[in-house]
Amino acid sequence: MPKVSVVIPTRNEEGSIGRVIDEVRKALGARVLEILVVDTDSRDGTRDIARAKGARVVDEPRWGYGRAYKTGFAEARGEYIAALDADLTYPADRLPDFVDALESGRADFVSGDRISGLRPEAMTGMHQIGNQMLNVAFRFLYRTPVRDSQSGMWAFRREILAHVGPLHEGMAFSEELKVEVIEHGYRFLEIPIDYKVRVGDKKIRSLRDAVSNFVWLGRKRFGWSSRSR
Repeated sequence: MPKVSVVIPTRNEEGSIGRVIDEVRKALGARVLEILVVDTDSRDGTRDIARAKGARVVDEPRWGYGRAYKTGFAEARGEYIAALDADLTYPADRLPDFVDALESGRADFVSGDRISGLRPEAMTGMHQIGNQMLNVAFRFLYRTPVRDSQSGMWAFRREILAHVGPLHEGMAFSEELKVEVIEHGYRFLEIPIDYKVRVGDKKIRSLRDAVSNFVWLGRKRFGWSSRSR
């Protein structure tokens, strides 16, 4: 029976979204219940391509990486929820390994580890520096050996959404989601994955986003983040 909802946030990704959807379907086959494309005000053909490929498009006019995922998770119906970016950087063909870990009971939350085998050309120097800063901070503040705190490819049991409470609307959503999962005692597993050069315009602002996420990690750790966000 189909069990997996795949959530993909988009904003002007017409050059890659069709291939990402094709890769997801090829990888998961009959396990795919639905592919949800959460679109934030795309001005190109992203929505039309996604619909033509059989995805369900959910419009989210409020900007923000975290906001898009919150909307997608609320719409998802699968027993398992998977997530990855729309720019072909993440290997959709590894999704079966993520789902297998959930189905076998080895984990409640599986995250892709880009860092262990990162190829230099896949990430700019500033982006690498930003990721390393955040990984060191994450491990120090939360005393957990997470290798890639910023990874945007995950799969998890739907049931955990009732217990974790990531609140950030922006890029810090990814790290906060992992913090919540770990602090609530869920089994967290990282799987090494390949990471590729993105297709389309870059959305991340490397060092600036890294500094912002670093500040958020500290606020979260010491209870300075508002539970109302």
